[in-house]
Amino acid sequence: MAYNKAKEEKKWQLWKEAEEKQLRKLGVDESTIETLRSHDWAIFNSDRRYYQRMQEAGTYLEGVADDMQQPEIKTIQDFLNSIENQQLYQVLINVDKLTLQIALMKIQGYSTREIAHSLDITEKAVYRRLDRLKEKIKKFFE
Repeated sequence: MAYNKAKEEKKWQLWKEAEEKQLRKLGVDESTIETLRSHDWAIFNSDRRYYQRMQEAGTYLEGVADDMQQPEIKTIQDFLNSIENQQLYQVLINVDKLTLQIALMKIQGYSTREIAHSLDITEKAVYRRLDRLKEKIKKFFE
């Protein structure tokens, strides 16, 4: 939500007036009240500048994040097309489709149990295929 300086200043004024009323009831002299007002006003302005900068930075960062977002990977072909390293791509195109599907689902955040259930294989088979894929990748990059 955007920082609304006028709204925040009005809230600050109401709070300050109530505080000063209490201070006067307690017998605090006007010079001390004025000193407190000046101090609190400086703090309010410092906070205001901070919140405005944070809002500007947040807006900028959201724009950068939108520009950098990669398309969602939904299929094995999308997965292969997203590989920028040619050596890794060469390894992956020679891997069977089931292993690629397992790797894709793992990237998408599925648990091993969910992958096994949806592909109708055992969890041990999922682990075994992922381990073999890791070994192929390691051998290729050594």
